[in-house]
Amino acid sequence: MTDLQSIKTRFGIIGNYPALHRALEKAIQVAPTDISVLVMGESGVGKEFIPKIIHGESRRKHQPYIVVNCGAIPEGTIDSELFGHEKGAFTGATATRKGYFEVADGGTIFLDEVGELPLQTQVRLLRVLESGEFMKVGSSQIQKTNVRIVAATNVNMLKAIDDGRFREDLYYRLNTVQIDMPPLRERRGDVHLLFRKFAIDFAEKYRMPELVLTEDAVNYLENYAFPGNIRQLRNLVEQMTVVEQNRTVNSTKLAEYIPMNANLPAVVQKTGPGSISSSEFNSEREIMYKILFDMRSDLNDLKSLTSELIKNRGNDDLSSQEKNLINRVFTPEPQTQNQNSLLYFENSAQNQTHHPTMYSGSNDEYDDVEDIEIEETNSLSLQNNERELIVKALEKHKGRRNKAADELGISQRTLYRKIKQYNLED
Repeated sequence: MTDLQSIKTRFGIIGNYPALHRALEKAIQVAPTDISVLVMGESGVGKEFIPKIIHGESRRKHQPYIVVNCGAIPEGTIDSELFGHEKGAFTGATATRKGYFEVADGGTIFLDEVGELPLQTQVRLLRVLESGEFMKVGSSQIQKTNVRIVAATNVNMLKAIDDGRFREDLYYRLNTVQIDMPPLRERRGDVHLLFRKFAIDFAEKYRMPELVLTEDAVNYLENYAFPGNIRQLRNLVEQMTVVEQNRTVNSTKLAEYIPMNANLPAVVQKTGPGSISSSEFNSEREIMYKILFDMRSDLNDLKSLTSELIKNRGNDDLSSQEKNLINRVFTPEPQTQNQNSLLYFENSAQNQTHHPTMYSGSNDEYDDVEDIEIEETNSLSLQNNERELIVKALEKHKGRRNKAADELGISQRTLYRKIKQYNLED
């Protein structure tokens, strides 16, 4: 099997990020087979390299390789483009025309932006995938084709299925093997390597000196979010190569092209207790974080007030309802036997010595409240909330960790670490 470094050299792929290597390794592994592959990733991450690798390393490498941008072909003509048409099939069809599936027989078709396909075309594509059969537009004759299909999209396919914009059976047929391309913001260590590669290429193309980054400029780039991913970085380097007279670029100069504050959360100006305005946030996830931190603050105040209540009032002055409420406030959920837990309240006689219940008849026990570390309790509460969000995301996406990570707005690497931390492997 071809080694990873030779593939990177052959196709001009730059970077050492583990998730990138994993995507390339999967492409190499599936290349000798004929199974369908779905490449997932944001726009501009370089998804087009994966089908090239798959075709180049397959037995079909000497056969046609056709790229079809499904989002760029008008809905009224896409069936004709893919499957061909007979003469007179529609206005303007002055001759019989072969479609891509007929032309690429024996080779590979890369369906870029497959999530944009019309539903009618999805039905035709599903038939090709299942039986290798298709019919030209305006024809009743069934034709056979032997084509390897690799598809790519930046669309949330599960949401598209829920919205009725994409067929579920076609999704699972395309997604025999899924390859995820990481966004550039997760590849901080690769940003400078890519910049240098583009700087050399454009310096040679335009016959100009190569751009060089200062240390602060490198740090600036590595902390920029790059919503346009590699495509945005490439365009940035090309623009600066042509425009800038000074070939040494610092962070101040970079900020003129890509302002850092365009990728940071908006600063929240709190105008009143508990006031939250949706316009102050860039995403629902930030709103959720804001609510959680406000809850943490409120819980901190509640615990402080409760502590004062316990110290200032005797046991006999508290009603049973108040005692139950206070117990619920100070008792952490027994999800794990964590040694760092605050106080673990149990009603069993076995644990009363080391973990006294709040109300067992002696006012001296209220002195234990002074030892409560409120910040640690808050931390446990946030951990519980975080664990619950992860569980819900995994359940929603039926255990698909890459989809759950997208839902939570975190990287897959972070999600794997959290799953291990909270013992959610099963």
